[in-house]
Amino acid sequence: MRKRNRPASTGQNGTGPDGIAEDTRPAKLGWLRWPLRLLGALLLLTLAGVAGGYIWLQGSLPQIEGVATLPGLSAPVEVLRDSDGVVTIKAQGTPDAYRALGYVHAQDRLLQMELMRRLGAGRLSEVMGESTVEVDRMMRTLGFYRLAEKSQAHLNPETMASLDAYAAGVNAFLADPPGPLPIEFQVLRTEPEPWRPADSLVWGRLMALQLSGNWSSEVLRLRLAERLTLEQIAFLWRPYPANGPVAIGDLAGVPNAIGGLTAAWGLQPILPGEVLPWRWAPKDASNSWVVAGSHTANGSPILANDIHLALSQPGEWYLARIETPELTLAGATAPGVPFLIAGHNGHIAWAFTTTHSDTQDLFRERSPDGATDSYETPDGPERFHVREEVIGVRGSDPLAIAVRSTRHGPVISDLRTRRTAPLADDQALALAWPGLRADDRTADALFAMNRARNWEQFRAALRQFHSPQQNLLYADRAGTIGFIAPARVPLRAQGDGRFPALGWSGEQDWLGEIPFDELPQSVDPGRGRIVAANNKIVPDDYPYLITADWPSGHRAQRIEDLLEGAEATTVAQHAAWQSDIVSLSAGQLLPLLTQAVESERLSAPLSPRAEGALALLAAWDFRMARDRPEPLIYHAWLKAANQALLADELGPEFRFFQRADADLLSAILTDGEAWCDDVKSETREGCAAQSAKALDTALADLAARFGNDMADWRWGDAHMARLRHPVLSRIPLIGALTTRSIETDGGEDTLNRGGARLAGSDPQVFEHRHGATFRAVYDLGALDQSLFMIATGQSGNPFSPFYGNLAEAWRDGIYLKLDGRPEEIAGRLLLEPG
Repeated sequence: MRKRNRPASTGQNGTGPDGIAEDTRPAKLGWLRWPLRLLGALLLLTLAGVAGGYIWLQGSLPQIEGVATLPGLSAPVEVLRDSDGVVTIKAQGTPDAYRALGYVHAQDRLLQMELMRRLGAGRLSEVMGESTVEVDRMMRTLGFYRLAEKSQAHLNPETMASLDAYAAGVNAFLADPPGPLPIEFQVLRTEPEPWRPADSLVWGRLMALQLSGNWSSEVLRLRLAERLTLEQIAFLWRPYPANGPVAIGDLAGVPNAIGGLTAAWGLQPILPGEVLPWRWAPKDASNSWVVAGSHTANGSPILANDIHLALSQPGEWYLARIETPELTLAGATAPGVPFLIAGHNGHIAWAFTTTHSDTQDLFRERSPDGATDSYETPDGPERFHVREEVIGVRGSDPLAIAVRSTRHGPVISDLRTRRTAPLADDQALALAWPGLRADDRTADALFAMNRARNWEQFRAALRQFHSPQQNLLYADRAGTIGFIAPARVPLRAQGDGRFPALGWSGEQDWLGEIPFDELPQSVDPGRGRIVAANNKIVPDDYPYLITADWPSGHRAQRIEDLLEGAEATTVAQHAAWQSDIVSLSAGQLLPLLTQAVESERLSAPLSPRAEGALALLAAWDFRMARDRPEPLIYHAWLKAANQALLADELGPEFRFFQRADADLLSAILTDGEAWCDDVKSETREGCAAQSAKALDTALADLAARFGNDMADWRWGDAHMARLRHPVLSRIPLIGALTTRSIETDGGEDTLNRGGARLAGSDPQVFEHRHGATFRAVYDLGALDQSLFMIATGQSGNPFSPFYGNLAEAWRDGIYLKLDGRPEEIAGRLLLEPG
C-alpha cells in the first residue's frame, strides 16, 4: 500500500510512527492528470466522430438488394449485380431499361456524371473555384452545352424518348437517395441539379474534342516557325512508312466509284508526297482487329477491341448487360449516356478506334484598318458575333467574358492558354470543326447501331455519325466482317491542314464534306482480316485528304505479325494478344542508339555502368515486362536522348515533344545529324557523343532513384498505374487512401498499352498514365462467351467494395463474361413503378 507523504516524524529506516513505509520520492506532477484526461476524452470524441462519419457515409452506398421505387416504369425491372459489381438489367421494355440504366449509373457514378456535365457546360468553377476558370472559359467559347441543347431539335423522336427515360431514371435517384450523397459531394459542398437530356448529349461533344486534336498542331507549327525553318518543322513530323500496315489495302470495298465529286468541283486528288506530315496528335489510341470465320476454330468471326484513354478512378466505362424482349445489349456504357458505346447486341458486335483524321482548321481572321468589332470576308467586312457568358466562381465574383465568333467558328485566340499562337494585332484565329454544328446527330447513330442486325443496317445507322471520326470494325453472326470510318470530313479547296488557313480571301474555305458513300469502308476483304490500331486506313490512291499524317503503325504491325499464318484461332488466343508487351519501336530505335555509342567507344571508353547496361540491353527481347530492368533502362535512355537531341532547337516548344517519338529519334540517328549538335554550345557535337552522354545521364538518374545495383532495377518500380480519384486524391491522407497503385507491364506502343509520363524529373516520371480502359473479345459464334474488362471498377464511391476492385484483374489480363447468368450474385434489386 502506498501512502502520500505527510509532515510527521518518521521512524527509523524510512518508516512512519506506525511502522508503515512512506513514499519519500519527489511529488508527481498531479496537475497533468486533468489535461491528460481531457485530451483522452477529446481523442475518444474524435474517434467517435470519425466512426460516426464513416457509418453515416456508408449510407451513401447504393441499395443493391430488396425493392425500390422508380416512378414512370411500365413494369418491374430486375437489376442483378454479380460479385464484381457488374450489372444486368432485365426489363419488359426498352424505355424501362433506359430508365433503370440512368438510375443505376447515378447509384454508382454520380460524381463522374456531375463533373462531366459541368465540364461540358463550363461550370466547373462553381464548385472548384479559380483553378478551373480557364477550362470553363474554353468550354464557354466552344459553346458545347448550347450546341447540345440545340441538337435535340434535330434528333429522332425515338432517340429523344430514350434520353428522356434515362434522365428520368437519374432524377428518380436524385429525388430519393438511400442516404447521404457520396463523400465527394460533402467535400465540394454541392448537390446535383436535375439531369437533362442535354447533359447526356454534351458527353459526345467532350469525347469528340478529346479525340480531335489538329488545331493544336496548327498552333504549334506557328510557334515553331518563329525559330525553325519549314524544312526543320517538316522533319519533326515523320511520314508514314511506305510498307506500313494499312487498314484498307485497296478501295474495292467503297460502294460508289470515288472521283465524281472530285471532278465536279475541280479538286485535285491528294497525291503521295504532296503534303508535309504533322506530328501533334491526341494522346488517345486504341487497338482493334477482326478475323473472318475462315481463320477461327469455330468458323465464326472474332472481333477484338481495347480502347486506350487516360487512366482514372473511376474509369470512363461502366460494364452492363441489358435484356428486354426486343433487345439485348452487353458491353461498355458511359455514365451519363443511355446507349451502349462498344459491345454486342446478340446479332452483331462493333469496336472503336480513333482515326486521327484532320477535321479541324484554324482560320486567320483579319480586321479592317482601325476596326475592332469586324473582320474581313470575301464580301466585305462583317461584324463579329459576340455573346456574353458569365462564369460562376466559388469564393470569387462571377467572371463575365465576351465570346467572339466568325463565319468559320469561335475565336479561340482569345483564350489565355499555352496554345496561343503568334499573331499580328489585327488578326485572330477562328476554329472550324464539324463537331461545332448544332445539327450533329451522332446520338441517333448510336441509338440505331444498338439495334442493327446486319451490315446494311449498321452502315445505314452510321450515316448520322457526324463527330468525331472513328474507325468502326464490325462482325456479325452470319459471318460478315467490315470496316467504316464515318464522320463529317471537310473538303478543302486548298491546303492540307498543317497551318492555319487565310480566312479573309475565301480561297481556302471548305467546300463541303466527303460523301458518306466515299468514306473509307470495306466489307469481307479477301484476306479475311482487318486491323485498325490508329494506323493509316487508306492507300495512297484514296483521292480525299483524311489527314496529312498518320500516327505510328507499330501496334498495327505487331497485330499483323501475330495474325499472319495464325489459323483456327480462339477467343483465348486473341485475349492473350491484347496483353502482348513486345515493343517494335524499341526494336527499331535501340540498335541505332547502341550503334552510335559503339562508335563513340572508339574514341573514349565507356563507364563500367554503361558497359553493364549495354550488356543487359544486348540480350533483351524488347518485352516491356514489369519485373525486368531493361525496359526501365531503355525508357530512361529514350527520355535523355530526346532531351539531348531536341530541347536546344525547340526551346520552350520542347514541352510539346517530351513524349518521345521513337520514329523521330530513329530518323535523327540515321538521317538528321544536324539535330545532334547542341546549338547552345561552341563545339559541334555528333550523334555518337550525344547518345553516349544521354546513356550516362539516364543511368545516373536511375541510380539516384533506385540504387546502384542495376540487377535490382525493375520497370514496375517506376511504371505504376496510379488510379486517382478526381476530387479526393487532392486531399492529404484521404488522397492516399483513395488512390489505387499497381505495377504494370507495357510501353507506349505495345498492344498492352502502357503510355508512360516522360516529362520532368520527379518520382512520377515513367508513371503509367495511358492505357486500355476497356477490353473486349467477341465470339460471334457464341456471343455470350465474349470477354470484357475495364481498368478500375464499377463504382466511383470509395466506400464501395466495387471501387477499384478490378484493377489487378485488368493488369493481369483477366476477363469477365456478361452472359446474364452470374455465378455469384452480390445483389438483386427489384425496381417497381411508383
